[in-house]
Amino acid sequence: MSGDVLTQLLAQGAREGADVTTLRAIVEEAGELGATRALTRLGLADEAAHGDLAELRQLIGAWRAAKTSAWKAAAGWCAALLLTGLAIKLGFGAWLR
Repeated sequence: MSGDVLTQLLAQGAREGADVTTLRAIVEEAGELGATRALTRLGLADEAAHGDLAELRQLIGAWRAAKTSAWKAAAGWCAALLLTGLAIKLGFGAWLR
């Protein structure tokens, strides 16, 4: 999509005094053009973009799940070490043997 339609709408608005309908059309076309340009610059304007974004969301979800699991495991190990150290400090070390 190019800026041709936007240029035509702006010219029409200048000629006609820019009624509300024309202004709305200009804003809509400008938004569409801007979104298309942004997606093109990001490399997301092709047919495969939808699938790529779905895969990216899955990867991010998996990363978050792995990160949460790692933190829970680390917290569990820290608690176990703390309890073991506390048991030894309080003299329950003989029970562990």
